[in-house]
Amino acid sequence: MARVAIVMGSQSDMPYMEETIKALDGLGLDHEVHVMSAHRTPDLVQRFATGAAERGVKVVIAAAGGAAHLPGVIASWTTLPVIGVPLPTTDLKGFDALLAIVQMPAGVPVATVAVGKAGARNAAFLAAQIIGLSEPQFADAYRAYREEQAAKIREGVTGF
Repeated sequence: MARVAIVMGSQSDMPYMEETIKALDGLGLDHEVHVMSAHRTPDLVQRFATGAAERGVKVVIAAAGGAAHLPGVIASWTTLPVIGVPLPTTDLKGFDALLAIVQMPAGVPVATVAVGKAGARNAAFLAAQIIGLSEPQFADAYRAYREEQAAKIREGVTGF
């Protein structure tokens, strides 16, 4: 059983989504990874989304560039939380994807993070926060990560 499903529209999106995978691994959150297209394989997207909760998925992280319909289409087929990661795969450097993901109609929300690798990492942390509400070990893991990040910064700070 994977608590988090990572979905991307193309295998070429993997360099971005590797950041999500690394962050989830660091937090001890199990995940599954899928490649499917809202436009080229809509039947697979529907089958994935309608069966995700039954498989134990708690949060879906969906990445897309360009028209970026994948996160919204997944959200249309499930009531699980969906986190959209806009990718900078076009000449517009992800701005098109950001607008497409963030502009969901009322009643079909998609949480949206920053464009690119930072957003891909933040999607993992947001998933940990959501799942941590019912499974405290993931809230604790995320808290420990934040404390570790703060400690690294404090190490370099001199008196003021």
